[in-house]
Amino acid sequence: MQHSLAAESAAGGGFAGIRRHLRELIQYRFLLRNLVARDLKVRYKNSLLGVLWSLLNPLLMMVVFSLIFTIFRNEGIRDYSVFFLVGLIPWNFFSSSLMSGTVSITGNDSLIKKVYFPRELLPTAAILSNLVHFLIALLVLVVFLYGSGLGLTVHALWVPVILFTQLIFTLGLCLLCSALHVFYRDVVMILDVLLLAGFFLTPIFYPLELYGAQQTIAHITFVPAQLMRWFNPMASIVDAYRTVLWGTTGSLGPAPMDLAFLARTLVTAIVTFVFGYVVFARTQHLFGEKL
Repeated sequence: MQHSLAAESAAGGGFAGIRRHLRELIQYRFLLRNLVARDLKVRYKNSLLGVLWSLLNPLLMMVVFSLIFTIFRNEGIRDYSVFFLVGLIPWNFFSSSLMSGTVSITGNDSLIKKVYFPRELLPTAAILSNLVHFLIALLVLVVFLYGSGLGLTVHALWVPVILFTQLIFTLGLCLLCSALHVFYRDVVMILDVLLLAGFFLTPIFYPLELYGAQQTIAHITFVPAQLMRWFNPMASIVDAYRTVLWGTTGSLGPAPMDLAFLARTLVTAIVTFVFGYVVFARTQHLFGEKL
């Protein structure tokens, strides 16, 4: 019965099918709420510090990187603690959401085999539980912003738009990777490597402007910063947060958001989401068999 319902849901095409599926997702919103609450409880079960880890993790990494850059390098980056936190907090949200979202289907195999519900709720719940930690960490960032004298300016009003863009992009990747993980369990191992590379290819502890000059390798001329934006949308997203909260290397504080730049990033996020959702929708009726 479960598989027939899932197949019927996946087969409903056109706008009528989409509307029906959206109504179904709204109908199961209570389950989404319970899944998010469960994820939060499981994460901090038997933990002495509990939710404080959401604050300590970025703070400890900030201390480490601040010491490294102070002792070994001097790029002349003002308010480096704030500079680093603005990049690290969105990256932590992205990487933790992607990893937990990827295993959300395989980690709930017993639930999937027993009862039918929209499978999209599982990766969505993984992202929303990590969103809670992200919002808590933002409180720490706000304290540092005011402590450094930057504060929150009118440019910070772009943060919800940037966050929405990141959510769409992350959910698309989670839907894609969680579906692939059902069939290929080495997806997580590949993600480990890609996220490690992504950490260094995302302007977290260095400014993107540092790599804005043309480079020539093997007679091929390119701009490293531009390549980062093309192949790593998180580079654009992190740079957007930094622009409106910290500024640029050429400014003394938060700077205006480039509308064309943000629009291109949002389009990339939407394309990623649509692709991930299509793959997920067309394969979810097979989850029960593969699990």
